[in-house]
Amino acid sequence: MSLPWLNPQRAKALTDALARRILIIDGAMGTMVQGYRLDEAAYRGERFVEGFDRLHEPQRNAATQPGHDLKGNNDLLTLTRPDVIGAIHDAYLQAGADFIETNTFNSTSISQADYHLEHLVRELNVEGARLARARCDAAEAATPNQPRFVIGVLGPTSRTASISPNVNDPGYRNTSFDELRLNYREAASGLIDGGADVLMVETIFDTLNAKAALFAIEEEFDARGARLPVMISGTITDRSGRTLSGQTTEAFYISVAHAQPLAVGLNCALGAKELREYVDAMSRIAQCHVSAHPNAGLPNAFAEYDETPEEMAALIGEFARSGLLNIVGGCCGTTPAHIAAIAAAVANVAPRQLPTPIAAAA
Repeated sequence: MSLPWLNPQRAKALTDALARRILIIDGAMGTMVQGYRLDEAAYRGERFVEGFDRLHEPQRNAATQPGHDLKGNNDLLTLTRPDVIGAIHDAYLQAGADFIETNTFNSTSISQADYHLEHLVRELNVEGARLARARCDAAEAATPNQPRFVIGVLGPTSRTASISPNVNDPGYRNTSFDELRLNYREAASGLIDGGADVLMVETIFDTLNAKAALFAIEEEFDARGARLPVMISGTITDRSGRTLSGQTTEAFYISVAHAQPLAVGLNCALGAKELREYVDAMSRIAQCHVSAHPNAGLPNAFAEYDETPEEMAALIGEFARSGLLNIVGGCCGTTPAHIAAIAAAVANVAPRQLPTPIAAAA
């Protein structure tokens, strides 16, 4: 951890802001994209309209042919519909978000392989960070007393290093630590070059995947001779209180604490009501800041989220008053209205106090 900050001024601004108040992360990207009801043509945009990547004509493959759908690849919209992604960023900034997450949740070679678009991974990360950076800079220029920070998002990928996808072969794995490490390093490098202030490994269902990401991030920092703050956010998959790979909240924290993150927290899978006890557990043991961005309740029979901004904000407000939070936002089902309500609910509540370091206490 002896490397200097890549951007000392931004790192100090972030540290100062965290000391003053609870900071707000934006809400769901996918929920907002769905509201635009984009069709296949919108996802392809001008660049892919003729069945190949106009900027990379040699990449005339299955992914870019008309018979292979690109609809649903939300990360691709950074390139084909930056107006849509930029407008979503703006809506969350106007709602009061301090952090804007890049539209890069699936911008790894493993995940983009589902669309045969691996050749776009670096570009997706660089441009995802640049787009968020431009929107944050514009918002900060309008409100200089409220700095806005870009979170470079590293999602979990569509594979797990700890669990076999074949119930008949428990020892089988469809990925490896090294494959994940290389995927994450490529993505992290692009996010840094695009202007991210923070890197966040999020929606972690498998801690081994997260360890590969953290290893890759440190490799990239070492190569650059400087670092960015890192956030880590795990996912408690159900009321068992464990991640998909079987860890409790406490075990998850202990497994990733060696990275000395800026913040560790929980997101996705559960609504605020169901997540509360696990955020409480994290807040009691974490030697760093604690974050939470839960879903807007649990999904209904149509996989939709019904929790209103007011309902969610009331729950999050109690989190804050109980001293559990330093950073909070929303995940699946949340909108700018949810973020605005959450921001209002925690606006006058002091952030969670960081504990005295164990070594100092001893």
